[in-house]
Amino acid sequence: MKQNEFTGARDEIRLMTLNPGHFHAALVQKSMMEQVHPVVHIYAPEGPDVTLHEERMQRYNTRPDNPTRWELKTYTGPDYLKRMIDERPGNVMITAGNNRLKTEYIKRTVDAGINVLSDKPMAIDKDGWKKLVEAFELADRRGVLLYDIMPERKEITCELQRSLARNKELFGSLKQGTPDDPAIVKESVHHLFKMVSGYPLQRPPWYFDVKQQGEGIVDVTIHLVDLVFWGAFPDQIVDYKSDVQMLDADRWPTKLSLKQYEKITGQSEFPDFLHDQVTDGVLPYYCNGDILFTANGIHSRVCVKWDYQAPEGGGDTHFSTMRGTQTELVIRQGKEQNYKATLYVECAPETKKKSVENAFKQEMDRLQKELPGISYKENDKGWELSIPDKYYLGHETHYQTIAREFYEFLVSGQLPHWEVPNMISRYYVTTQAREIALNKG
Repeated sequence: MKQNEFTGARDEIRLMTLNPGHFHAALVQKSMMEQVHPVVHIYAPEGPDVTLHEERMQRYNTRPDNPTRWELKTYTGPDYLKRMIDERPGNVMITAGNNRLKTEYIKRTVDAGINVLSDKPMAIDKDGWKKLVEAFELADRRGVLLYDIMPERKEITCELQRSLARNKELFGSLKQGTPDDPAIVKESVHHLFKMVSGYPLQRPPWYFDVKQQGEGIVDVTIHLVDLVFWGAFPDQIVDYKSDVQMLDADRWPTKLSLKQYEKITGQSEFPDFLHDQVTDGVLPYYCNGDILFTANGIHSRVCVKWDYQAPEGGGDTHFSTMRGTQTELVIRQGKEQNYKATLYVECAPETKKKSVENAFKQEMDRLQKELPGISYKENDKGWELSIPDKYYLGHETHYQTIAREFYEFLVSGQLPHWEVPNMISRYYVTTQAREIALNKG
């Protein structure tokens, strides 16, 4: 282990951004942080990806409200990875882009003794998972930290669901569930065409090649698997070798016309690398996935779906349920909730409302001290929490929050003891699920 170079001092974190092909690379730097030096070094191949990233960063610098003052120093060339490692003007590498290349980026960077904050997914197939495990071993030997960004942990309804599940008088014990009726279900619906930071999101053409982006079953599902571990087994290690059992998995495509593809990418034709996948002018994009597994004997199901565009007034949505012996904690975000994530505390079938009413009201008294303005409404099944808008910080803000936490981990010189084994385990779940789904033909 090398001596820790981080103290929390001003400007001591120097960022290097490697091949930024996804807008998440910019979100980490949407606002300035005192600990982070304003000069950011970018290493990338020539092409539209790095240009789009620079444009996003310049928008932050020139916005009228709270503009940033990033100074970008960009190197482009085919040897961009080697050049970054050889020059190493920074001590933290940010990567968010082509997922086929990302695992190798991570491994080589930590082997060079550089800390890595990575967008998900860090591995998109079984071989990538094995390489990722090696990267964690190298990071430990080199005395650096490797961490992926899990912004859903910062969603207020997810935080409250996790918190309420720890109240045994209210929630009881987590049920085991069955394959047909899992105790934990998490589903998310996303949209290929969307607005980000007030602008239509332009996705790169390679995003629609599952060999480069990865299938949906190994991409967004990583967030949902993380929420299972983080929410059901807080601060505990979940070991893939002893605590996880894979049961089933499926994958299916969202079909895109050329017109839809052009609106998302700005490209008027499908690229050559997609021609073998296109049939009658339609691209079957395998971005949907469903995984059934157990963790510590608890049956869990996670599912991700991608539509072309959100309904009017809507956006990405999240559904989640955790079934306890006393109550069930359910997050809904559909039309009935005006597409706003809403947490419900509902009595389990075998529970009478009066038997948990006192525990619920005591919990609300506690929450109202921590989160002034939170309230609730009764319904036939239990209660619906009313959470003030100020606590919904939004997906984009969560990236900066996670980055700030990572920088605090750098100062302490370590991650929480459960983070690395659980990262390894959750990528095991997603990459094994892909194998199961592919073997179905």
